Amino acid sequence: MANLVYKRVSTDQQSTARQNLVLDEAGIEDPVVFEEDPGTSNRLHPLQRPKFGELLAYARPGDTAHISVMFRLVRGTGHILDVLDVLHRDQVALRIHDGAFSAMDLTARHPRTGSCCPP
Repeated sequence: MANLVYKRVSTDQQSTARQNLVLDEAGIEDPVVFEEDPGTSNRLHPLQRPKFGELLAYARPGDTAHISVMFRLVRGTGHILDVLDVLHRDQVALRIHDGAFSAMDLTARHPRTGSCCPP
């Protein structure tokens, strides 16, 4: 089972230093990193972002997608539900390491249906 790390900054004036710190502290073993080019618009739906698309294409059942904080992936409820639909379908767990939702397993039960993620 692979540990897939997703990183993104909103502008080329920003860095992933904070994300790197959070993810390094998490002690993720053998991470496979998918990092958007600086400036990849946060206006794009997460499922339309090139590197997140690559992460989803690479992912296999049982893998875990890791992000430092929720807003590096999504900004709104609709987007997180869309992403969770795909992750649940593909049996990929989501681990948020800091901030909102960091203490929750958002993929154990489907957020729209309440059904358990298949083994």
